[in-house]
Amino acid sequence: MRTLHLINSMNPAFGGLAAHLRSLVPELSALGHPSEIASLDAPDAMFLPAIPARVHALGPVRPGFGYAPRLRPWLRETADRFDAVVVHGLWQYHGLATRLAFAPGGPPRQFIFPHGMLDPWFKRTYPLRHFRKWVYWWLAERRILRDAAAVLFTCEEERRLARQTFPGSSYRERVVAYGVAAPPDEPARQRAAFFALYPDLRDRPCWLFLGRIHPKKGVELLIDAYAALRAGDDTLPRLVIAGPCADAGYLGRLQARAAKACPPGAVHWPGMLAGDVKWGALRAAEAFVLPSHQENFGIAVVEALACGTPVLISDQVNIWREIIADAAGLVEPDTAAGTLRLLGRWRALEPEAGRHVRTAARRSFLKRYEIGAVARSLVAALQAPRDGQPLS
Repeated sequence: MRTLHLINSMNPAFGGLAAHLRSLVPELSALGHPSEIASLDAPDAMFLPAIPARVHALGPVRPGFGYAPRLRPWLRETADRFDAVVVHGLWQYHGLATRLAFAPGGPPRQFIFPHGMLDPWFKRTYPLRHFRKWVYWWLAERRILRDAAAVLFTCEEERRLARQTFPGSSYRERVVAYGVAAPPDEPARQRAAFFALYPDLRDRPCWLFLGRIHPKKGVELLIDAYAALRAGDDTLPRLVIAGPCADAGYLGRLQARAAKACPPGAVHWPGMLAGDVKWGALRAAEAFVLPSHQENFGIAVVEALACGTPVLISDQVNIWREIIADAAGLVEPDTAAGTLRLLGRWRALEPEAGRHVRTAARRSFLKRYEIGAVARSLVAALQAPRDGQPLS
């Protein structure tokens, strides 16, 4: 099966989806299912040459809807090259262009991967934005989902929540496995790469937040909970908050908050980490922390599991039930009290219990999120018959 993955951007600074596709597409090809990527990035984008797959960059586009005049003609010209097209994301032109370029039902068959964009959290938190989405839903998006061979969800929680945003919607749905490739099995070299850049972190354990720094991630909760624990325990591991932030003002406010509440040197802000340095940070961390208010899946959570690092997450990360079932970490609500309890519970664990959680974290990754199983699950979904009934 020849598959085209259509995405707004492969820029790694925009989150985990790009990392997922970087792992998935080569794995699909290795299974005998050649896959390519079409993005709306500029053809000269600096990050494109490092992607281990063929990428057709059809941009650049302006932020927002992402209208790309080259996209629809290109899709029509290449239609006979692909058996399936997977549209990653909603609310942007690449989904509409796919529906306009191809007949419902195909060929090629069309699949939609919302990646959490139907989560009702956005409806509650940004009502004005949701009104605009509601208009677009009735104009176009509902038809895009209705006519797709299937709408794909990364976990059962995402599928369940999606039905709350636009009740009564009609589309075929299927839950597929989701994840990333395991890191190279060179932990010593990766830790050394991390400590070479951040030697101050070598002599003391750390708790790690790794990901895009955004208000929905609960970083304020993390800083406040950490400061409360640190006030009574100066042996607490250091806190590392690593990742890109598109809003310099917001980042400055977070850093000021941490500087006011925590002793000098307790909280580190290394920025975006990649490659060996990122894997080294995940391996060096005593625990990975994400008290997010909304997280469709959490690629960074799975990357931590791949390194055998326990994950401390909120119950708004959609794979929280799986984390509890696998004993791969701890879960609490995304509140000030919940985040304080989350860190406090981990701090109170005996060393032997912590080692058991590390073992369980790695086991959870291999069982649920390893990229080979993810690729096979997606192939099964793309090849499933469309019989007019829900696929899940």
